[in-house]
Amino acid sequence: MKSLLSVFVVALLLMSAAACKKKEEKPQPVPQQGSAPQGPIVESPMTQSPPPGHGTSGPKVEFQVAVPQEVKDHWSGVRFIIEDKEQNKKQELSATIGSEVKIPDSALMIKVGPFLPDFKMSGDTISSTTNDLINPAVGVIVYENGTKVFPASGQWGWLYMKFPTIHSFQHPRFAIALKEGIKK
Repeated sequence: MKSLLSVFVVALLLMSAAACKKKEEKPQPVPQQGSAPQGPIVESPMTQSPPPGHGTSGPKVEFQVAVPQEVKDHWSGVRFIIEDKEQNKKQELSATIGSEVKIPDSALMIKVGPFLPDFKMSGDTISSTTNDLINPAVGVIVYENGTKVFPASGQWGWLYMKFPTIHSFQHPRFAIALKEGIKK
């Protein structure tokens, strides 16, 4: 019985190894250079450009940030939670809107941009529709050794208080999250 089982296992292994071997591809003939295409070139549905707004990316949109005066008058800064993944510890770091703050024991610097208590994006405008903490977010730029590392593109990278993993800052050692806005 054991020998029959051994033969079966060996046969199964051989079949699976044979099935996994890569098939050799035959080289395709390369068309001769300098030869003219045969027949007329007709634009078919496959070669036509897609209608506007379909299938192609348009020009990159530059978003404008509009902070309502009521929001500017109410909020003075933000508080971050900085997680050091190597040391397995967290600390809070407060910063004034418009300032830069260094993350201790690192080469990272956070430039703090606009704080929006109710982040909304409409068309090419980012703003806050209310002064209530419905969808709080802060725009930041993170530099490492003087080089911008976040966001990859655009004016601001946004950190969301209620959704800390959406578009978050990615770094091997540090994580940055928005804890709260600081009232005046």
